[in-house]
Amino acid sequence: MARIRAFTNAKICTRGKEISRDFYVDLDTGCIVSEPYEDPLSVIDMQNYIIAPAYQELQINGCLGVHFTTFEEPRSYLNHLETVSRHLVSKGVGAFYVTLPPVSQNLYRKILPHLKPQAFAGGADLLGAHCEGPWLNPLKKGAHDANLMQNPAESSVRSIYGDNEALSSLKMVTLAPELGNSQELIPHLTQRGIVVSLGHTAADYDTGMRALRAGATMLTHVYNAMNNFSHRSPGVAGLVSSREAPYFSLIADGVHLHQAALTMAFRANRERCILISDAIELAGLRDGVYPGHAPVPHPQRKSMNRVTIEGTDTLVGSCVNVEECVRNLKRWSGCSLAEAVRCASENIASLMNDRERGIIEEGRKADFVVLNDKGEVQQTWLKGEKLYETDMMSHSYALDHYQMQLMLLEQQNKKRLMLARKEHEDRGNEGQ
Repeated sequence: MARIRAFTNAKICTRGKEISRDFYVDLDTGCIVSEPYEDPLSVIDMQNYIIAPAYQELQINGCLGVHFTTFEEPRSYLNHLETVSRHLVSKGVGAFYVTLPPVSQNLYRKILPHLKPQAFAGGADLLGAHCEGPWLNPLKKGAHDANLMQNPAESSVRSIYGDNEALSSLKMVTLAPELGNSQELIPHLTQRGIVVSLGHTAADYDTGMRALRAGATMLTHVYNAMNNFSHRSPGVAGLVSSREAPYFSLIADGVHLHQAALTMAFRANRERCILISDAIELAGLRDGVYPGHAPVPHPQRKSMNRVTIEGTDTLVGSCVNVEECVRNLKRWSGCSLAEAVRCASENIASLMNDRERGIIEEGRKADFVVLNDKGEVQQTWLKGEKLYETDMMSHSYALDHYQMQLMLLEQQNKKRLMLARKEHEDRGNEGQ
């Protein structure tokens, strides 16, 4: 008999709307199932909290002092991945893609084989790698090292990333469509099942449009590291409202984008908007000046969510997290929490053709986050098991959980008593 856990009194965010309903999880598979005929093994009262699909991190370079391009040997690298995965759960994240900026070919080949989709005990699932480069335009390098950028006319997918083992980890590539033979490279990547996004680019609108028609399906951190949007020359940012309707990512940290710019892009196509943190290794650390590393060989100054190359205004990623991005989008755009949540879960799963996560519905993994009305993470559940809980939620939940278990036992006892009476009556009728 299946071991079913019931979740009652839940307000579920799905497809940008909030719906009140119960849902059920098969604890043997970790997936959401239809309402069972038998009594569930346990019932959990969600106390009218908001339930959303667990968030996904599509673009994260590291956190807590860990940068994903720092590779010494396999064991320590996997330990760092596990550290990050457990931290992300506390921010409502159930799955993530490791982002690699432009690095040497040798480093790509060392790191990528270790980024295959995998699960970490007590942490978010790793779904693969997002390589932001090396086919980027040096004119729009941002904080990346221009010396590590490549022209696609002079390199190939295998010469950069390595053999099939490395390529099996690669799920997404950001490139500049105006370089070399980028337009030919795009279908070569998409035929391998790799999502292509346009970013760190000086391309005009028409060049970007050709790239979309060649198979690109996303724009990386819109407005940042691309030509400014203007009414006569919209550039790649103008593609947000095109008929091709690409997905597009935004960094909602209050540093990379003005609130009005973020709101304009979001309202242009809510079903294609994706929230990313673009967090770097300084996320979760104290403010101050920190040494650089291979991809950004300059001292970096952290001040809250803002990180710049010391002595300049050049931004180096962010120190925000996806939970903050969701709340910021809700506050700045005036959208509902369910609409904001969609940009950090369902839209990402749709872009990446992930049919296991992203929506709370039958057949999907029971990966979800419990939020209060402000959008603050209270609990994170993966595969129907609770991995994170705030202290305040823990105290109130313990009492209600105990009361719910008593109620369940009473219901089961009543059912057993009714069955026993029926059996007794049936035996009496047989004897007459």
